[in-house]
Amino acid sequence: MRQFLPAYVQQHPQSPPGVLRVLNRLASCRTAALGGHVLGCSHCGDITYHYHSCGDRHCPTCGGTKRASWLERQRCDLLPVPYFHVVFTLPHELSALVLGNRKLLYDRLFTAAAETLLTIAADARHLGARLGALLVLHTWGQQLEHHPHIHAVVPGGGLSPDDSKWVASRADFLVSVKVLGRLFRGKYLAFVKELYDAGELRFAGSTAAFAEKRAFQVWLSRLYAKDWVVYAKKPFAGPEVLLKYLTRYTHRVALCNGRLKKVDGDRVTLSYKDYADGCRAKVMTLTGPELLRRFALHVLPKGFVRVRQCGLLAHRDRRARLAMCRRLLGVAAPLSALTQAAAAVRTPHVAEGVASTPGKLPTPASPAPLAVAPNAATDSWLPSVLLVLLALSCDALNWLLACASAPTVQRRCPLCGHGELQTIWEQPRPRGWRGMTKDLWNTS
Repeated sequence: MRQFLPAYVQQHPQSPPGVLRVLNRLASCRTAALGGHVLGCSHCGDITYHYHSCGDRHCPTCGGTKRASWLERQRCDLLPVPYFHVVFTLPHELSALVLGNRKLLYDRLFTAAAETLLTIAADARHLGARLGALLVLHTWGQQLEHHPHIHAVVPGGGLSPDDSKWVASRADFLVSVKVLGRLFRGKYLAFVKELYDAGELRFAGSTAAFAEKRAFQVWLSRLYAKDWVVYAKKPFAGPEVLLKYLTRYTHRVALCNGRLKKVDGDRVTLSYKDYADGCRAKVMTLTGPELLRRFALHVLPKGFVRVRQCGLLAHRDRRARLAMCRRLLGVAAPLSALTQAAAAVRTPHVAEGVASTPGKLPTPASPAPLAVAPNAATDSWLPSVLLVLLALSCDALNWLLACASAPTVQRRCPLCGHGELQTIWEQPRPRGWRGMTKDLWNTS
């Protein structure tokens, strides 16, 4: 990034808004430009440099903590039913137009995919239930070409129209992918036509000819005549593995550092999987500016939400709907990892002189009469604590448990094991107006 960014800017001066800001932010990640601190050992004198990370959602090295937190939240929302992996893909004829209108057409892609799933599932001829889905936008292929599609994680069933029972799908079949493809094609092209009639679409480069109405109608008719691909399959390894797979797209974009194999002069060699050749691992070589150009194709507009939920999983009243689903399925809500850890910490300690038998409650070795003082404290605090915990939201409870169970910061030197680490130099992040973090690369 730092080596080839000047050449990329020279070759592509008319980059989309926000792309240069993202690329410069990634180039400055973990460098002195964003500040940091230096730690020194009081015993062996070892010096360690720690620079701040950029925290950008496109960065291949940032977002690990956010990724783990997101995965844990989604795991808590899983229901004990089969799940399906549905992929809605746009044909390559739309790629150029989508690149020129990313925010509008990516947003319509989410809407068309969500409405397609909910409409088909609500039809009594298919499922006859109110469905829910987690939608994730993915815009790149293995060779970093522009390939926009939506990954959907869909439970195998939903609530009946009157919310009185759970309607389950077949274990190996959700709905017909041909029906999904036809409805998805119709809804998305209807959105494109609506934006064209409203004059909101931008045409430039290879799409400039479509600005003329007659050419646009001919192009649209060809897209209506084409079969659109919708893929649906039950996740073989389970929904949790599928969610972990999707975290590659939720908190990272296009390329990870592990795929970069070699930099030789102005050429970069990276690995990829060739799905057309049995998923064989291959390598490809690109010039540095060309690699950055392909990476820049997948920079999302500022403020655009890449992960969305619809139907039963929509954010409004989601907890209540999931609780209703679990009640109809006859299961309890799963505990998060933090809640399980806190419960393990709160396990009563067996005191000395108490005999414990596996599978039975511990009983005193020598029972003694229980003496109660007149004003002894009782367990009346327990209902109050439960009410407080119920008042807190799930996210707030997880945050409190994380703070309570967070390990203490180790200030001992990891090299010698004797000295204490001391901050000998510190530079905070650049601050702007009202003390907010200043964006050094806001060039959009």
